[in-house]
Amino acid sequence: MPLTECYLSEITHAVGYVSGSKYYGAKANVNVWTPHVSSKYEFSLSQIWVIAGSFADDLNTIEAGWQARAIYLPYFPELYGDTNPRFFTYWTSDAYQATGCYNLLCSGFIQTNNRIAIGAAISPVSSYKGGQFDISLLIWKDPKHGHWWLQFGSGTLVGYWPVSLFTHLMEHGNMVQFGGEIVNTQPDGSHTSTQMGSGHFAGEGFGKASYFRNLEVVDWDNTLIPISNLRVLADHPNCYDIRGGVNRVWGNYFYYGGPGKNSKCP
Repeated sequence: MPLTECYLSEITHAVGYVSGSKYYGAKANVNVWTPHVSSKYEFSLSQIWVIAGSFADDLNTIEAGWQARAIYLPYFPELYGDTNPRFFTYWTSDAYQATGCYNLLCSGFIQTNNRIAIGAAISPVSSYKGGQFDISLLIWKDPKHGHWWLQFGSGTLVGYWPVSLFTHLMEHGNMVQFGGEIVNTQPDGSHTSTQMGSGHFAGEGFGKASYFRNLEVVDWDNTLIPISNLRVLADHPNCYDIRGGVNRVWGNYFYYGGPGKNSKCP
C-alpha cells in the first residue's frame, strides 16, 4: 500500500511470505470480514503481494485482496464511501512514490471482464463463531505476452497489469507475501483500535480468527505449487499476530489478525 499517503504515521503487518526464488504468481483463499476502522485516516486490508525490486526507490508490486476503510478519506475521496470490505487491486513501480493507483483510478490495470466490479463490496462476510466465507485470488504471469493476470474465484479472469508498467516485474517476482495490513494514524502516539482481519488473535483459530489457506506460488513453467518454506512475521505481535500450519485440506495456511489497542498494545 502507498507509503506516502497524507496523515500516515505507521503501517503494521502480519504476513506470511516466501523469498529467495523466482515467482511468477501466487494463489490463496482469503477469509473476508468487516473489521472496525477507528479513524477517518485509516484502513485495514488483507491481500496478496507479488514483489520485486527494493524499497530504496524502485520497488515493483502487484497487490489484490479486500480492504475496509473509513467512510471518508480526504486523500482518497473517490474510494467507497462506506466501511464494507471491498475487492481491490493496486500496483506501483517506484515504491509508491509517483506511479500506481487503486483499482481503475489511473491507467494501468486493464479490466477485461465486467462481471466482476473492482471496488465492489464483498458479500457474504464471515462472522465470529458463525459462518466463514473466503474468496479465491490468483495472480500469474502470462508466459507468452508477459502480462500479470488476476483471477477472482474459480476461473473468472478480471483483467491484467501490462508488463510495460514495470521494471523488475518485467521478468518475475522475488518475493510473495500474504496477510494483513493496517494504518495507524493516532495523533497521541497510542496504538489504533483499527482491527486486522476479524479483530481477534491467531490463537483463537477457526471461526474466530481470520485466515489465508491453500497458499501456492506459480513456478517458472506456469504451474501452481504448494508453498513449502513459508515464513511468518508480525510487526507488533501484541497488537496483531500470525500463526502458520499445514494440513491435508487447507495445505499451507495461517491465522492472523488482532484488535489493535489492548492492555498489551497500549
